[in-house]
Amino acid sequence: MNDAQKDHFRAILLDWKRQLMEEVDSTITHLKEEASNFADPSDRASQEEEFSLELRTRDRERKLIRKIEEAMERIDEDDYGYCDACGVEIGIRRLEARPTATLCIDCKTLAEIKEKQLGG
Repeated sequence: MNDAQKDHFRAILLDWKRQLMEEVDSTITHLKEEASNFADPSDRASQEEEFSLELRTRDRERKLIRKIEEAMERIDEDDYGYCDACGVEIGIRRLEARPTATLCIDCKTLAEIKEKQLGG
């Protein structure tokens, strides 16, 4: 992968991370502003469910932020764009679709097949 491509993917990853961090900030603000002690148990349960869903979403995004940071580390170490399993180039089109990809399409497909067999 050449320097221009690395810069391209670094910019994509940084923008994605920035967007996710803005979501985190808005969630914190929302939770602070919307936190109410409802007298009605149904209202309180609805609010708790809403907050729970929002927090689960933010937890998934937190994990994604970590993957983004790991991808940027791989760019810095010249490991970005290579499959962790077999070592071949992942491919620009796959990285455009999923910039945090660590497996080539063949290894990812194989991993998904194995996961289905073990999980189902």
